[in-house]
Amino acid sequence: MNPQTAAISPLTHLTEDEQMLCDAAAEFAETVIRPKVHEMDEAAELDPDLIRSFFDMGFMGIEIPEEYQGGGGTFFMSIVAIEQISRVDASVGVFMDVQNTLVNNAFLRWGSPDLKERFLPLLATEKVGAYCLSEAGSGSDAFALKCSAREEGDAYILNGTKLWITNAKEADLFLIFATVDAGAGYKGITCFIAERGMEGFSISKKENKLGIRASSTCELLLEDVKIPKENILGEVGKGYKVAIETLNEGRIGIGAQMIGIAQGAFDAAVAYTTERKQFGRAIADFQGVQFQLARMATELEMARLLVYNAARLKEAGQPFLKEAAMAKFYSSEVAEKVSSMAVDLFGGYGYVKEYPVEKYFRDSKIGKIYEGTSNMQLQTIAKIILKG
Repeated sequence: MNPQTAAISPLTHLTEDEQMLCDAAAEFAETVIRPKVHEMDEAAELDPDLIRSFFDMGFMGIEIPEEYQGGGGTFFMSIVAIEQISRVDASVGVFMDVQNTLVNNAFLRWGSPDLKERFLPLLATEKVGAYCLSEAGSGSDAFALKCSAREEGDAYILNGTKLWITNAKEADLFLIFATVDAGAGYKGITCFIAERGMEGFSISKKENKLGIRASSTCELLLEDVKIPKENILGEVGKGYKVAIETLNEGRIGIGAQMIGIAQGAFDAAVAYTTERKQFGRAIADFQGVQFQLARMATELEMARLLVYNAARLKEAGQPFLKEAAMAKFYSSEVAEKVSSMAVDLFGGYGYVKEYPVEKYFRDSKIGKIYEGTSNMQLQTIAKIILKG
């Protein structure tokens, strides 16, 4: 097995196609992404050439059918690719994750034949997508939307603000959730497809973040944006179903990011402790350090198996909501814990940007927050358990 992917448990039984994509993503991450990580983190933006390379490699349309110029792959293939990319840089990992597990999957599941024909080839080959649900007062209470859509002839007029939108700076296509009837509650929510350049559509403030700094997170302003009715994804008033079901899948993608972060931090810690000498020998020779590495490896393996299990269930068409929530909750805990322990093992060097583990630690924190906070995952798990 490729040494870059040797940490993946044989219990997961990757198919030949899955292993090939896994190896390709690992090699791309090492040779193309890693030399740019520090510079992109400092500049807080993705390298434009890297974005083009992602399309050229087929990483932005893994599950899109070949008839739409995609890779014709599977959900699990997206997950292992996201993991390998995030092992080197989670900023780039979330860039491709949003495209594959949220935007592309929403089109594949809810798009009409016309919408698929119009947009899937673009998403597979050249256009970045963004998923626009959150607002200032609509975070964990995801359906407390204020963004409105008013019917006007053969179109809807959108007004409002969206916050914390990943990929907003790079995206050309935006899935925007707005309500056509505030009095109808969640049953008024509808998913609209907006395109960069539409009159009244603008990208505003870019957030200055703790971690995943190269990933753009921006505010969107909608001022009388005219969206033709043929740009509705799903049905009017059924946007809540698009959001819920897509986010359920997206949480497995976040889990893949988190185990990628944990693996990257763990790999760095193993390499450092076998090289760093104190008291005349490598610090990895000391039992205290060995125990820490063993704990890190065990936690990481448990998290990976939860994520892979949720992905396999989803792919098999089996119920996976509880397993997805468990995977996201636990993997985000593990990413933070393992990366923090890696900083400890590096000592003073772990606290400076010259070494990689401080970035893994910063990047890990978002896992407990976006696409459903840890408390929301626990609530979901508990509800399912109590329902029997």
